[in-house]
Parts: sequence; C-alpha cells; structure tokens
Amino acid sequence: MSGKHLLEIKDIETCFKTDGKMVCAVDGVSMYLNPGEIIGIVGESGSGKSVTMMSMLQLIASPGKITGGEVYLEGNSKNMLEYGPQSEEMRKMRGGKVSMIFQEPMTSLNPVLTIGYQIRENIMLHLKLSKEEAKERTIQMLKMVNIPDAEQRYNYYPQQFSGGMRQRIMIAMAMSSEPEVLVADEATTALDVTTQAQLLEMIRDIAKKTNTAVIIVTHNLGIVARFAERIYVMYSGRVMENAEAGELFASPEHPYTRALLRAIPRLDDPKDRILIPIDGLPPNPATRPDYCPFYDRCEYRMDRCKECKRPELREVSPNHYAACLLTEEEKAEKAAEIASKTIKEAPQKTIGSEYCLDVKNVRKYFPVYKGIMKKKVGEVKAIEEITFHARKGETLGIVGESGCGKTTLARCIMRVYKPEEGEILFNGTDIAGFTDKQLQPYRPKMSMIFQDPFSSLDPRQTAESIVGESLKLHKLVKNKAEYDSRVEELFRIVGLDPALKNRVPHEFSGGQRQRIGIARALSSNPDMIICDEPISALDVSIQAQVINLLEDLQAKLGLTYLFIAHDLAVVKHISDRILVMYLGRVVEIAECDELYNNTLHPYTKALLAAVPVADPAVESKRERVPIRGEVPSLTNRPSGCPFHDRCDRVTERCKKEVPLLKDVGNGHMTACFLYDNIPEQ
Repeated sequence: MSGKHLLEIKDIETCFKTDGKMVCAVDGVSMYLNPGEIIGIVGESGSGKSVTMMSMLQLIASPGKITGGEVYLEGNSKNMLEYGPQSEEMRKMRGGKVSMIFQEPMTSLNPVLTIGYQIRENIMLHLKLSKEEAKERTIQMLKMVNIPDAEQRYNYYPQQFSGGMRQRIMIAMAMSSEPEVLVADEATTALDVTTQAQLLEMIRDIAKKTNTAVIIVTHNLGIVARFAERIYVMYSGRVMENAEAGELFASPEHPYTRALLRAIPRLDDPKDRILIPIDGLPPNPATRPDYCPFYDRCEYRMDRCKECKRPELREVSPNHYAACLLTEEEKAEKAAEIASKTIKEAPQKTIGSEYCLDVKNVRKYFPVYKGIMKKKVGEVKAIEEITFHARKGETLGIVGESGCGKTTLARCIMRVYKPEEGEILFNGTDIAGFTDKQLQPYRPKMSMIFQDPFSSLDPRQTAESIVGESLKLHKLVKNKAEYDSRVEELFRIVGLDPALKNRVPHEFSGGQRQRIGIARALSSNPDMIICDEPISALDVSIQAQVINLLEDLQAKLGLTYLFIAHDLAVVKHISDRILVMYLGRVVEIAECDELYNNTLHPYTKALLAAVPVADPAVESKRERVPIRGEVPSLTNRPSGCPFHDRCDRVTERCKKEVPLLKDVGNGHMTACFLYDNIPEQ
C-alpha cells in the first residue's frame, strides 16, 4: 500500500444473489483520491457508480455482498474492509472521515426531528463536543451553506424547506463532522439548474477552503467538466477510462466515452447538430460476456474484441488509462470510417403561418383555506397574464425553475384546470370557458407526454391496452382488426417491437416506457402534444434516442410541440422558439438562436450561465453570472418585477412596477425596464 493517497480503492468486487446465483454488479474497480482533490465518476444507470461508493463504506445490504477488494484511508496500511460493517473503525470512517450526500434529501432527513437536532447529534457523535458547542457549530454550518436566519431556522423541520434548501442542509450535515472525503452521489439531479450550480460551487468552495476531497457521482457530463479535476468513466461494473478532466474531454480514448459525448446536446452546439444515440442497452450483469462488455454497442469493434478476455485498464498516454484492446492506429482508422458514414440528416419540417395555439392573458389562482371552517384567507397566484402563441408544426420550448408555473400552464391549456380569465385559442376556437361536454371533440387533438414514464403508466395494464385506450374511447377504429393494426402501427412508429404489446410496464426499460407514453400520446391523432419534462428521468444515451424520435415524428406528422424542460441544452436543440418563465410570468420569448446569442433578461442570462457545457476548455472561458437566493414562495411573491430581489441590475422602479412584455425587434419580447427606451416594434 502506498501512503501517498488520501483514499484508495483496490479491485473492489460486489455481488448480489439473484435466482440462487451470485451476480457481480461491481467487478474489480480501483480508484484513488488525494487531499483537496475533486474527482468525477460518470456512466449510465446501472454502471455500478453508487454500488462502488456504498461498498467502500460497507453499506451494502443483503442479498448483496462485498466479495473482494481493499479500501485504504489516510495512507493506513490496514484494509478497512477487514473490519466488520458494524465495527467501531467503520463507524468512525462513515460520517466522520467520509461523508455522503444522497440524491433525495427528503428521504435522507428524518421528518419528525428538527434539522438543528439532526446536525447537532452528528457533531456530538463525531467531534465529541458538548450540546452548547455542538449547537453553536450547527448554526455556523447552516450559515456556511447560506441558509438565511440560521438561528431561527435551527428549530425548523425538513418539510419547512424547499428542495434546494434541504440539499444545503444535507451538505451542512455532511461537512459538520469535518470529514476528509465528501461523496456527492447524484446530489443535484433532482434540482433546478440554478440551484444545482449554486450548490456545486458551494461544495467546491468549501472543499478548497477546508482541503476536503470530493467525489462527484453523476451521469451529467457537464457537471464533471465544470467541477472535476480527474474523471473515472464507468460501464457495466468496471472503469473504462480514467484521465485528467481536460485530457478526457479533449481526446477521449475509449469508444464508450466518445459515444457518450456524441449523444449529449451542448449549449454551444449548432442548432442542426444531430445527436447520435448509443444503440442497445448495457448488458445485464447476470449475462455479462467474458469479452469487452461494450462490444455489442461499440462502433469501433473488431473480431478480436470478442475473441479476447475483457481488456484491463492500460496507460495510453501519461496518466490517461483506457480499457480498450485497439491500438491508436486502429482507432484512428475506425474513427475516419465512422466520420465518412453519411449521418442521418435532421428531418425537414414545415412550420405553418397559422396558429395552432394562441394564449392571451391567462391567469390561474388557487384559493388558500385555513381553520376548522376552511375559511378562504387568500390566493396563490400560480400564473399571471400569460400571452404567447405556437404555430402549426412548431416546437415552443418553455423553461424556468421549479415552481415557476410551467406545469400549471400546461394543465390550463389541456383544460385540466379552468383559468380565472384569459383566452386559450386552439385551432382558432377559444376553449378556456368550455364545459366538459363542449370540450369532448377537442380532447383527442391535444395530448401529453409526462416526466416519469413509470408513474404515468398503469402498472396493471398491458402496453397494448395503454396505447389503444384512446382509440376505443374516442371511437377512432371501427372493429377489432382495425384496432390491432393501428396499435401495431403505433408501436412501430415509436420504434418498439409489436411482439412486446402484451407486457406490462415494469417489464420495459425506462426508455421503452417513455416510448409507450409517446405512442399513447400519438394514438388519438393529435395536432398538439405537450411534452412535460419527457426526458429528465432518462439516461444520456436514451435521451438522444427519444429526442431524435420526437423530431422525426414532428416532421412526419406536422405536430406542434410545447416542450417543457429545465435542461436548456436539450431545449435549445429541439425548439424553434423559447419562452422563459419566472414566478408565474413570462419574462422573455424569442427565436431559439436569437435567445441564446442575444440574451436580454437578467434572469435568462443567469439561467444560461448556470448550465454547464461538457468541455472544460469551453467552461474555463465562460462568463459566470451569479444568481442570488432562492425562488420566492408564490404565497409571498415580491412586489413589482418578480425577479427584482435576485437581480444585480435592480432599480427603484423594479421594486414598485411590474414590467410588461414588449417587442424589442426580431420578434424578441422581454419584460424588463432596461429595454424601455427601445421603441416597440
């Protein structure tokens, strides 16, 4: 054991017992970490990232078992895995020397204890301080992670905080015991881009200040490009590549890393770049082959890749390791061959001049009741004065942080909610005040694709009945034969084998489930589909497949999309025009390229700056636009411009008046007093 690394993991192997046999989920993973260093671990779901971290801390529950490997901490010559999971030494390591921040803060915090009590207990256990000293340190930690009014909020419960604030509390708790290693396991996945940027910058600053080493586990390549110094790429339970961040992005050596980078949309991409998905799915650990596990999906594969044993990591250039058999010459030859292949061109779509949807001054308020008598005491103004249009065949992207009213707006358009006032013109007819009976003929013409493909599909229905339900409901087929052929056609349209139609949702992968959701949305021949975060729950490689599918369908069927998302790189890739929302109001609307090249509203600027680009060279040159604070509550919205309390260009007028949307040229509209001297176009 070399004493130079803070943490070293050697050949760790973790297996799970399924159907009576042991299946290796993590198969000989080695990595190291130095004091104050930030490393990233990336890979698709199921590649073994989290299991590796859990194995290091001996947190693997039965039927899982760590079957081999060594873990050394602080240059100790004693292997930590030799101590039992419940031993004193392991307890000191967990939470004391190595802290972990998990993906979902609500399930990691105890809802019946105050946050102050939970952090204080941790400090008393690991730092052996008295109650008063521990309380003082807790308040100090809450201030360090920028929780306002830390003294009062010490006695708050987890549910009294927003998601971003809860994740800050988790960071405060993780850092409170002065750990030497901090593991952030997908810690910002469920958060908004702005909150994600704030939290990761905060983790980086705290780490540099306290010389804590950080492991960022994520599937977002942009995050590791911005924050990590070294990167491990994992696939099918093994490390495929390991290098300095700059080196890995500038010259990726393993075909898997190259494929990942081609599958993701980037903010600095040209609009017409085609995303190249990685075909197929990662191998099931139970049937993992003896040869290279990426072989079946690899564009570089050669016959000998299948004939040889699984390749081990080897040094391809100084401090750059890749597990690939091919020589540099073979890879270069294959890369040239791949580059010469004709890439499928972006489908040509036609955008009509008529409006499919025209929304004018729509407001939606929700009443607030209190007391035993349920007396109405106020209203939550969810969306106010929303005005926009979408042409036939166009994609309108709708972006903004959580709680800005995107989904409420979608539900008003679908008429799940009846708006307080305003007009919703769908194909020229105002449906805002229609009764259910009047809406009936319009229902089939509007569809929705939801965020989570699992919870939006009935687990007891077969895929066939989910897709075919609206055919029967809206009487779109005359007989059983017509029904069967239409269901099969819908399956083929979304790239699913009709032979799978008798399976139930849990028998499909995440990407396949989302395809079923898309087939269901298409079944009623709609004119417009609202896509509500349709890819945020999917892996990088599957995201590319779903985006390409949506673009193909739009070109073929002339559909209009409202595409709601918080990943601005995806929105830029798929949209023709973009609408930016903040606290229930529209702050900017423009053509896609116009919005990205000539951003006007301070909020949009902050939103774009928060999105990391998967390239450290580009990241280092980008301008940082800091965004302060959290999104205010809708029940306590600020007076005047909704963004004034977080804006760095605020004036007295912003605090009193609400700016209205105005056209500043090129069809670019913004709601900001900074552009008041520009004449209305």
